[in-house]
Amino acid sequence: MDPDLALSLGMVIAAFSVPSILSALSDRRAPRASAITVLMGGLLILYAVQTKPGGYTFNQVPDVFVSVVARYMP
Repeated sequence: MDPDLALSLGMVIAAFSVPSILSALSDRRAPRASAITVLMGGLLILYAVQTKPGGYTFNQVPDVFVSVVARYMP
């Protein structure tokens, strides 16, 4: 898997899990599924940072995300 794609997917998965966590906590349930999705997103981000030579800087992240979206949109 391309490190840029892994970083983008990890960010999207982690961002989508935040409402699920808040919903579980407000209903006084354990956020088990949310914890798994946060873990998946974090592992994808970690994989991307470790496999890209030189890693990523915070300034590169928006450009990487936009380039991945542009690459896979028709």
